[in-house]
Amino acid sequence: MPGLFPVCPQPPRGQIRPVPRLSPILAFALAAATSVPGAGDDLARFSQVAVKPATAFIYIGTVTMTISTFVRHNTVYSSTYTARLFPYFYSERGRIWIEVPDDALRRIADGESIDFTGRATNESGDGRKVEGHAVPTSRTSGSLRVRIFVTRRIALNYDTTYELRGPAAAPGPAVTPR
Repeated sequence: MPGLFPVCPQPPRGQIRPVPRLSPILAFALAAATSVPGAGDDLARFSQVAVKPATAFIYIGTVTMTISTFVRHNTVYSSTYTARLFPYFYSERGRIWIEVPDDALRRIADGESIDFTGRATNESGDGRKVEGHAVPTSRTSGSLRVRIFVTRRIALNYDTTYELRGPAAAPGPAVTPR
């Protein structure tokens, strides 16, 4: 007669709940997915790229190219440049665009070198073809070899370095090459 003389009273039904078995599995899967590099496919660290000034040597002097920080919009990096010819007092200013697709950025993130192309336009509207080669030397920097074609046969060759600066503080309007 177990029901007539209970020694211990029965606990109320809502006091003991079954242990959820799916929660630990979901928590583990979420933690594993966020710790895998490339799981989020985060290319935000490539949104700004700083390039050090570089000098090209020509027959009559040197041309020093200074480029402000490149900012990425979609697959295009855009920036402004200033080129100064020494010993003469000639300088040129303009805009430069470089096309670098997402898969090329992923290859750079994996430590592989890439080739890129682009255009530059000075303040007078003269267009210039741009070609280059980037070789990563660390996770956030690398070396660049850039060729800017002044004419079809004459190119200025620059060897310099780049440094990734991360996300832009405030995204500006998208700029597309002409």
